Amino acid sequence: MISKEQFNKEIEGIIVNAIREDVGDGDHSSLACIPATAMGKAKLLVKDKGIIAGVEFAKQVFAYVDENMKVETLIGDGSEVKYGDIVLYVEGASQSILKAERLVLNAMQRMSAIATKTKTFVDLLEGTGTKILDTRKTTPGIRALEKWAVKIGGGENHRFALYDMIMLKDNHIDFAGGVARAINLTKQYLKDTNRDLKIIVEARNLEEIKAILDCGGVYRILIDNFNYEDTRKAIKLIGEQCLTESSGGINEKTVRHYAECGVDYISSGALTHSVYNMDLSLKAL
Repeated sequence: MISKEQFNKEIEGIIVNAIREDVGDGDHSSLACIPATAMGKAKLLVKDKGIIAGVEFAKQVFAYVDENMKVETLIGDGSEVKYGDIVLYVEGASQSILKAERLVLNAMQRMSAIATKTKTFVDLLEGTGTKILDTRKTTPGIRALEKWAVKIGGGENHRFALYDMIMLKDNHIDFAGGVARAINLTKQYLKDTNRDLKIIVEARNLEEIKAILDCGGVYRILIDNFNYEDTRKAIKLIGEQCLTESSGGINEKTVRHYAECGVDYISSGALTHSVYNMDLSLKAL
């Protein structure tokens, strides 16, 4: 997994790029009709229900746009919210508030939707010992925000990107000439390059699971698109030899059933690619 320092750099990069994209050579709507000396205050209002996420990110955005803006937080990340709740107040130069408004809302609306969906899965898994994971099926350019939101919702992060964990999927296996060859080549690559990366291998059937176990040295086996019966067989076969993960079209109706098969993790791309933004607004006072 990436370090906290790397993650913070990703967040900083998102803010810089988003402000560049949105503001360009100036917020001419505000510059045209609001004096530079004008001061104002606004509230971030919830017009929906769910889990709020992105409060700490919003504070970073406000600070980046204008370090003199003051933020009063009433509701923190990970809290349940309902229609009419006020999450925070921001006070400072009116032009600065307006410059930051859209980035704050866009980010918080999406992050809150992801946190809310993640919490739904977490609640469905309660008592099973199985943990929900995100995937790399994220919006290009804002992966750090979306994975942050999963954590806020109570889920866990899978690998961040291609560089922080080895994951041998069906195409890697087929291109390499089989699962055993893919694993052995990977082990040699890690040795040759002096890299310490965990290895996850996707299995499409029980025979591939046997081949993976014969190779050894695998951190987790991804039991992909198995039915419940075969998942239970896979778990029995793997035992304590490595961690297990189920994936492949698992949704709110099926997630508990897969967890009860005994898997350690369930990964779902839907946490980040299939959500509806929470309705939030920033209103001047």
